[in-house]
Amino acid sequence: MLNQKKVAFVGSGIMAEAVIKGLLRQGLVTPDRIIASGPRPERGQELFDRYGVRTTTDNVGAVDGAQIVVLSVKPQVLCRVLEELGDHVDPGALVISIVAGAKMDTIQRMLGVPAVVRVMPNTPAQIGLGISVWTDTEATTEVQKEQALAILRALGEEVYVEDEGDMDMATALSGTGPAYVFLLMEAMVDAGVHLGFSRHVSERLVVETLRGSVEYARQSPRHLAALRNQVTSPGGTSAEALYHMEKGGLRTVLSRAIWAAYQRSRTLGSQAQRGGCDA
Repeated sequence: MLNQKKVAFVGSGIMAEAVIKGLLRQGLVTPDRIIASGPRPERGQELFDRYGVRTTTDNVGAVDGAQIVVLSVKPQVLCRVLEELGDHVDPGALVISIVAGAKMDTIQRMLGVPAVVRVMPNTPAQIGLGISVWTDTEATTEVQKEQALAILRALGEEVYVEDEGDMDMATALSGTGPAYVFLLMEAMVDAGVHLGFSRHVSERLVVETLRGSVEYARQSPRHLAALRNQVTSPGGTSAEALYHMEKGGLRTVLSRAIWAAYQRSRTLGSQAQRGGCDA
């Protein structure tokens, strides 16, 4: 399905690398069919050394002849990049955007390409354990949808949504979610060090605890609250710890943080429009 396709990445950051790695890991595309563009030649050299893919600093040259174009730039520079690419993308190409807040109709209009897939992946995609939320334009063909699915499944799991507005919610929950988990892990490791463990031992205990807990939750049919109750004996250590978490407003802080991320995602989209994309 993708073997003979040229796949161009406009933007060569962490998430672009995750997609490249996934494509090559699954054998969906050979390195010579992938090209990545970015402003830093040294970054391009890194990708070439690691994966053998072609790299360039010329965005227009990268998309020339590409059947699949992956937009993976920062939201703040998207308008400039779209203006630069202009009419240089093949109208029959599939454009996959992993740019937070970027609206599909904006990409359609500025590139003159009807088939657009908008994706919100997350960083565990780098090891094939990501979760990607995606949607597409009505003009995206079934073949192009299958192509997008093949790419996303190389990164881990995927969830399709019909309403593009849901993408901002996905950005706040799953796209940004790893940052919340890493902060929690960091706090737990620091607490373990405060108790007296070495940082190495504390980090190992925390990482394995979270890994086992997540897999246990994934395999169990029981509600998360029921799983929590399994380790919360009346008057025990878990009950004491949870009391202080609730007293400190952990749930409220998390909820407010996710809501703030959601609002920020919507703001980024609006800024892109005000910045000239919809002028």
